[in-house]
Amino acid sequence: MGRAGIPILGYHWMPASVWRSGQLKIRGGSDATSWDNDSDEQAPIGPINIPEHYDTSKENMWECLEYWIKAITPVAEAAGIRLGIHPDDPPVPELMGVARLLGSFDAYKRLTSIVDSPSNAIEFCQGTFSEMPGEDIYEMIKYFAERKKVLYVHFRNVSARVPKFNEEFINTGYVDMKLAMETYNAAGYDGAFMDDHCPLLVNDADFPGNWGGFRSRIFAQGYIQAMLEAVTGKRPE
Repeated sequence: MGRAGIPILGYHWMPASVWRSGQLKIRGGSDATSWDNDSDEQAPIGPINIPEHYDTSKENMWECLEYWIKAITPVAEAAGIRLGIHPDDPPVPELMGVARLLGSFDAYKRLTSIVDSPSNAIEFCQGTFSEMPGEDIYEMIKYFAERKKVLYVHFRNVSARVPKFNEEFINTGYVDMKLAMETYNAAGYDGAFMDDHCPLLVNDADFPGNWGGFRSRIFAQGYIQAMLEAVTGKRPE
């Protein structure tokens, strides 16, 4: 990757993958994925293959993650690559008996303190950070952006925090997206913003991976560009 000039690798620490508990109708009859801690329809998005002999306890998974960070960070530094880890989606303590580590502000502070390096950073999925119970999304943006730990942003919105939420259009969730963008800007963040987990519009073509449609993503991309120009006062060159 370093020799190819690719500066960032995004990855995750979710052996049990991303989960949802069904879909519901939101604005304009669009379909959106949802999560409910009490639902009996909870299921992973995509296949899972975890051998039975694996130790998926919280303690062992943290030990493995810390080993990985300490081992790979110097390699990434030498190659000129920065590594960004995605939060657990949904941010719940466990699924299928498999621990979920990265579902809180404190967990990410712990992660970034394992090795103090620009190469040990965050794939900042704002939607998932917004799902974290009891956390302030704007405080987390400010804290990690000021410390140059945000490599790129999944700029999306959700209806609420865990225990129950659904995906939303970028301008109809509970997060004030203009305030979020202003917070990134004030903290000195100058990286990329991208669409993510968009609702599926009626009669739209489904995006590969079942995270919304093409027209829905185009809407989100236009919103992001307009928000960037409104907040920064800069237009694309």
